[in-house]
Amino acid sequence: MAGLDSLLAKSLGAAIEDNLGEDTLHKIDNRLFEKYGITINQAILDFQKLDGVLREFFGSEADGLEKKIFETVCTLEKSKTSDQEWMTVEDQFLTRVILEAFGDDRKEILTALLEQPRIISDVLSICKIPQTSGYRKINWLIDNGLLTIHGFITTPDGKRVNKYIPVFENIKINIVKNKVTVKVQLNKESMNNSLLIPLLQNYR
Repeated sequence: MAGLDSLLAKSLGAAIEDNLGEDTLHKIDNRLFEKYGITINQAILDFQKLDGVLREFFGSEADGLEKKIFETVCTLEKSKTSDQEWMTVEDQFLTRVILEAFGDDRKEILTALLEQPRIISDVLSICKIPQTSGYRKINWLIDNGLLTIHGFITTPDGKRVNKYIPVFENIKINIVKNKVTVKVQLNKESMNNSLLIPLLQNYR
């Protein structure tokens, strides 16, 4: 699963559950398994199949439902100065994950990788982070979809070691009346590798 899709998937799953209700969700989950042998969480990343089942249940109203689900999580806006996209995060769980990524040494890790793609051992060396805690923090960033693979190097013994970059290039954090709003500028690599971004673009 691409980094950005990992970042969005859990929140999209929760938004689908909130908008459909338990009974309807169970019926759709059963139908997806009957028709394709997949769960609703797997169908989030194969949205065409989920879309087909939603249309069986809701007909033309599926368009409005899908738009509402995506807008519950995030919205996309084209940058005025480039061809890049800004994503405004609406989901509070997703907001917390992104803000948490800028705590302790994780901010230094992200900064080092914004400069250029690097392998994990180089990042730990640059940031002067102990290996045990450093690997744990980098794996947290990878597992939560905040880092994505960008090429690799081949070691002298022939092993391929992945290089990583953050899924975004810039971030803006606004606090208005105790509500935190996060906007991130997505990089092209993340957008090109994402199955969900084209769907978000359709619904803006």
